[in-house]
Amino acid sequence: MVFSSIVFLYYFLPVTLALYFFCPNRLKNSILLLCSLVFYAWGEPRNIFVMCVSVCFGYGFGRLVETYRGNTTGRIFCAISVGISLSFLLYFKYADFLLENLHAVTGIPVTLLHTALPVGISFYTFQMVSYTVDVSRGETAQRNLVHLALYITMFPQLIAGPIVRYSDIARQLTARQHSFQMAADGIRRLILGLAKKILLADQLGELCEVFRDSQEKSVFFYWIYAVSCTLSIYYDFSGYSDMAVGLGRIFGFRLPQNFDHPFLSGSMTEFWRRWHISLGTWFRDYVYIPLGGNRLGQRRQICNIFIVWILTGLWHGAEWNFVIWGLYFAVLLSVEKTGWMKHLLEKYRIFARAYFLLLILISFVVFHAQDAGQAVSDLRGMFGAGGIAWISDEAVYYIKSYAVVLLLAAAGAVLPWNIWRNHQEAKIMCQRRTEIVPWGMKCAVGSAERWIFTVKNIYRSIEPVALLGLLVVITAYLVNGSFQAFLYFRF
Repeated sequence: MVFSSIVFLYYFLPVTLALYFFCPNRLKNSILLLCSLVFYAWGEPRNIFVMCVSVCFGYGFGRLVETYRGNTTGRIFCAISVGISLSFLLYFKYADFLLENLHAVTGIPVTLLHTALPVGISFYTFQMVSYTVDVSRGETAQRNLVHLALYITMFPQLIAGPIVRYSDIARQLTARQHSFQMAADGIRRLILGLAKKILLADQLGELCEVFRDSQEKSVFFYWIYAVSCTLSIYYDFSGYSDMAVGLGRIFGFRLPQNFDHPFLSGSMTEFWRRWHISLGTWFRDYVYIPLGGNRLGQRRQICNIFIVWILTGLWHGAEWNFVIWGLYFAVLLSVEKTGWMKHLLEKYRIFARAYFLLLILISFVVFHAQDAGQAVSDLRGMFGAGGIAWISDEAVYYIKSYAVVLLLAAAGAVLPWNIWRNHQEAKIMCQRRTEIVPWGMKCAVGSAERWIFTVKNIYRSIEPVALLGLLVVITAYLVNGSFQAFLYFRF
């Protein structure tokens, strides 16, 4: 089941909300767990067996790790638990990839397993690993199997994240607040996430498919494709994350933010502090820092960066283009650690923006390709290799057809639209300035603050109507069947 479907929005979600809010508090976790299992089993019931086995192993080993914490036995149990969790991921996601490459290198005949990848296995595996390691580090093991199972299977974030750390949500599993304000915030976030997915990501995805089917490719068309696939991935994944956070709020959970205006970055280092934040912090806390981080000198730091980014690439998919994608970022991040590059990016902001936007487009072309061969072909086309035309009638036709969507998507990605945070920042700035500026300037600053406050009140008054209208438009698209599965489902 997917969030962007009539079945979820108008059948599953209302029934789940009714069951959840009308049951006693002591049964809320059980009801939410049951509904989450139904949600996950909707498309492929067999996959639920793998997840349940993973939860049971994690529960048992978590108790053992806590019992023997601080000695060799506890560390052994922790390693076994992590190994079992990762073995499921290795078998279902990477077995055929490893067999194919073994055959390519050695010539040994192999029989591929053709195992179906359980949806969301990369996400819930990392959550189970974080639980075991957190317990090993001092977190209290979960005694209630229902609570632990809910942490792993909770449907808002089960399929495509964000990756929720057990230490961040442990207390919310046993005691959390519900309020009308939280529910209202959650509904707002859910609808805006749906709009990102249905009205922007899916439309840009259609343009990417048009490009793939085209027999009249040109350099200009390749660059249109590069922008489209970059923005499509962003709105697809950030839209899902918004929906997950919004749904979590409705049920009283405060899930971590996964995106913070990543395309406002001026470097790749800054980008990865803003993009897929939960994955970046997971690799930082459970791989990069345990390897030594930046504490053992620059050479060891760069080595650690390469290890982390090869693993990050493979986490996204069992194809060589993802390995190349990971190595690409490892090189760029390592270069940005050097003094001269860091100074250049900090001093020349226009250069930093151009550098970032060009290289991030290249990265997403590699990421979006089906394999390494297609990635190389796309990059050659972007830079005019192979004697293709610079522009074509078909490219001009489609840039005109999708101009509105492209402009809206680009504006939403590169402009800071967070009106609430901007208002707070402006208010703080005004307060600071009134302490040091002359009387006349104080009046001007006060007028600006009053104008911001007026705009905010107008926005609040029309927001419910605007959101309802947006939901009607989204529903029309869903009824028409013009939506695509979330890209990150394959991870």
